[in-house]
Amino acid sequence: MIAVAQAAPPARWRPTPMVTGSIALHGAAFAGAMMGPQEWVWWALCAVAGNQGVLTALGMWPRSTLLGPNITRLPAASAARGEIALTFDDGPDPELTPRVLDILDAYGERATFFCIAESARRHPELCREVVRRGHLVENHSAGHRATFAMLGLGGIRREIVRAQHMLGEIAGRSPRFFRPPAGLRNPLLDPVLHGLGLRLVSWTRRGYDTQRGDEAGVARRLLRGLDAGDILLLHDGHSARTRDGVPVVLLVLPRLIEAAHARGLRCVTLDQALDP
Repeated sequence: MIAVAQAAPPARWRPTPMVTGSIALHGAAFAGAMMGPQEWVWWALCAVAGNQGVLTALGMWPRSTLLGPNITRLPAASAARGEIALTFDDGPDPELTPRVLDILDAYGERATFFCIAESARRHPELCREVVRRGHLVENHSAGHRATFAMLGLGGIRREIVRAQHMLGEIAGRSPRFFRPPAGLRNPLLDPVLHGLGLRLVSWTRRGYDTQRGDEAGVARRLLRGLDAGDILLLHDGHSARTRDGVPVVLLVLPRLIEAAHARGLRCVTLDQALDP
């Protein structure tokens, strides 16, 4: 059995100014409602409701850093080397993942796969093949629940820890990076990731390849402004299909890699870029 180790987190979790302010506002609102005149109750409720609305909006902004550290680009040193990161979500998928791996092999490129742990458990050989071919397996939650962003502290931790153990056992290495389902989260995710020694990764640009079967449109979104240091989001699971029934990711990926090569860029895994 593979031992699933957790990276040592920094000594203390520090909330962002936005989260600190929200905590202070909630405390002040509670104190005002309990000790102030009756009319303060209404204002306290409005203040709390408004703040909750702001936090919800921030949680629906996957690239936001206001709720906690969030890697949206590769570091400057990686960009200076002409590196970009291809990342794939929602696999492994028995139809798509092997074909994505073959395309990457054909071009000699490496990528990072954010895997759904329950899918990896159903197809462990695919997950191991990702690793065998030199790619990275990372944590995309245990079950890719649509309600992930609404979970409490305990629910978030259980979902991520369960995925850590399943993916670690299958791939032979504990994930070090996490991407929530659809990139959505709430303020409780950051302290959980901190305690587990995981780093949140979103993206620089995405093509919406799970929603659009238009190859040209997906490629255009990914290639517009493509530059060193970019983190690109694609999917080796739940891919949209063209009118001919072809998974759009299989058509877009070669175009994307060829365009990157034409611009002097090479694809690396997240650990190569972030921890060279």
